[in-house]
Amino acid sequence: MFDWLHAAARWLGAFIVSVPLYIAGPAMVLIGALDSSLLSLPEINDYLVVARCYKHPHAVFIFPLFAAMGSVLGCWLLYSIIQRGGQALLRRRFRAEHIERVEHAYARFGILALAIPALLPPPMPFKIFVATAGAMQFPRRRFLLTVLIARSLRYYTEGILAVFYGERVLRFLKDNGLMIVSVVAGVCLLALVVYLFSKRGRTAFATSKGGKDEKDGESGPAGSPEQ
Repeated sequence: MFDWLHAAARWLGAFIVSVPLYIAGPAMVLIGALDSSLLSLPEINDYLVVARCYKHPHAVFIFPLFAAMGSVLGCWLLYSIIQRGGQALLRRRFRAEHIERVEHAYARFGILALAIPALLPPPMPFKIFVATAGAMQFPRRRFLLTVLIARSLRYYTEGILAVFYGERVLRFLKDNGLMIVSVVAGVCLLALVVYLFSKRGRTAFATSKGGKDEKDGESGPAGSPEQ
């Protein structure tokens, strides 16, 4: 089984590297969509992004985006299937204790419970976070945007590193994936703090708070609109 997967990965790698971008790009979208939804091809997207960007350094500007788009499409398909099937379908697909852990992560960390697994390279599980988001009726637009941003950041990071370090980047990301995500999360948190303490951020926050208070003032004592 694993020999077949390795052979398929080598063939796909040779194909993606050798064909023109107008063929490699759509093929990458299809592969990414299948991997993120119906199939399970560990590391295949990462490997293909690294291989293409290493052999064609100029591809680093656009090729990782094809992989990210494919992943978004596949996640959207899995999300939609589980959303329609509900908890019953989710629990047939994944073990109950794993689902409970993911639900706890969503309750505690919100959007980060989806963003961080999307950023981390294999063997970090990700499909269960996608499926649970569908079962929990997680807002679709926020779900898709989060996956797109996280996957784009992941694949662009791999592509840029591949230009300088070649295929060794996959092992590097496995060994240091958590550290990379921690640094990225720290930078994003710092940017958020800077924004909130800036004049524009304080004004936006005060405006949103004032609008909420104004709506509350229009309600009666029992929380219902005044007659």
